[in-house]
Amino acid sequence: LKQPTVLLAAPLSGHHSTLLRDTVNVLLADHDVYITDWTDARMVPESEGAFHLHDYVFYIQDFIRLLGPDLHVISVCQPTVPVLAAISLMASEKDPKLPKTMTMMGGPIDARISPTEVNDLATEKPFSWFENTVIYTVPSNYPGAGRKVYPGFLQHAGFVAMNPNRHAQSHWDFYMHLRQGDNESAENHRKFYDEYNAVLDMPVDYYLDTIKTVFQDFSLPLGTWKIDGKLVKPQDIKTVALFTIEGELDDISGPGQTKVAHDLCASLPTAMKQHFTAEKCGHYGIFSGRRWREMIAPKITEFIKANA
Repeated sequence: LKQPTVLLAAPLSGHHSTLLRDTVNVLLADHDVYITDWTDARMVPESEGAFHLHDYVFYIQDFIRLLGPDLHVISVCQPTVPVLAAISLMASEKDPKLPKTMTMMGGPIDARISPTEVNDLATEKPFSWFENTVIYTVPSNYPGAGRKVYPGFLQHAGFVAMNPNRHAQSHWDFYMHLRQGDNESAENHRKFYDEYNAVLDMPVDYYLDTIKTVFQDFSLPLGTWKIDGKLVKPQDIKTVALFTIEGELDDISGPGQTKVAHDLCASLPTAMKQHFTAEKCGHYGIFSGRRWREMIAPKITEFIKANA
């Protein structure tokens, strides 16, 4: 029996797609899973050219056309925006390879709604601040020497700075687990931080495009985003079922930022739309850990089956 084909769009927001290891492990039981991955910008020679936000959109379309039309797209966090754009543009062109469903999880589709610290930083600082303060040049000992990037170490520092107390408590608990001989809890801590600390550099154009388009201009919800001269119109999506998932305690993409996709996809029949808010669930809990495995993943499997 052929399992439903799933394309998992991983965030290009400072981490490798291995961050979604638990997501993939759970989905593999009932689906044929493909996942996007991105090369660390410091490893890409300058001669390979730039990488913009619209390049992510085009890559997603390439993936969809390769794997579709019997395809289900799941996007986690940041790629909810380029994935919605990719499918909107395909719908406008009446592309025969449109996927069957799109599941959007904890993403900043409209960052004006219940803004978080991440959103506040982007609106408080002028665009020039990002250009002049957080962009570095890759040093000469990497293949991408000379390339301008937003470095992973800054992204990591930012993640930790958002919840310093939680990270301090986590490391204290780790120490206590080791003392008590609770190897399982200690190993879980190690696994999480191995992944959390594995960061990558982002190409300058992609990073700055995202700041401007998603977090300062709100181009997608305002209907002003143009890619290659074509307007991104989610209202043109009429046949791709939509499932939005949010965490009640998400401090990266605030509650409501993802659900707004229902309003933007105004031409989709109500029967093809579904939303779920996971109680007591933070950002990472949406796609990894016990709540993901027991509460969220089964709902995605049901949704995909219902719309296959």
